[in-house]
Amino acid sequence: MALRIRKYPDPILRRRAQEISAIDDEIKRLADQMIETMVLAKGYGLAAPQVGVLKRIITIDVEDDFYALINPEIIKKSDETEVWVEGCLSIPGIEAEFPRPAKVTVRALDPDGKEILLERDGLAARVLQHEIDHLDGVLFIDYLSQTKRLMLLKEYERLKKEGPKARKDTKVF
Repeated sequence: MALRIRKYPDPILRRRAQEISAIDDEIKRLADQMIETMVLAKGYGLAAPQVGVLKRIITIDVEDDFYALINPEIIKKSDETEVWVEGCLSIPGIEAEFPRPAKVTVRALDPDGKEILLERDGLAARVLQHEIDHLDGVLFIDYLSQTKRLMLLKEYERLKKEGPKARKDTKVF
C-alpha cells in the first residue's frame, strides 16, 4: 500500500529521525511500502520522514541500484564536488542547482540486518546524500542562498494554488 508523501512545510520534514534498533516485520513492511510509494511517485529516493515516519530508513532507485537502507550514514565524502539540479517529492515542482560531494561512502543495514558498504558517485551519490539529509531534517533548499530559497518557495506556493497540472512530470529525489 502506497503511503502519503508529506509536503513542505510539514514540520515532520524538519525533525531528526530515530535510529532503528531492531529490524522487525513492521520495519520490513515500511521498507516495502516506501519502495512502492517511491516508484508510484516517480522518485529516485524516499526517506521515512517524507511519509510521516521518524525512523532512519531510505529507499533508492537509481540506474542499477534499487534498495532500502536502514540507519544509513555517510562515512566518507570526496573533496571534489559536482553541481546538479535537484528536486524533491516533498516540494513538488521546485528544482535548484547546487554543489554536493561527487562521491560518498555509506554504511547501512539492509532489510535483513546485514551491514553493507556502498561507494557511489554521480546520481547515486547525489540521491544518497539527499535522502540521508531528510533523516536529519535537512531539505535541499537549505543549501541555497536566502534569496534563491525565498524565490523558489514563492514559486512553490504559486504551484500549490494552481494544482498538480502546473507541475512537471519528471522523476525527482
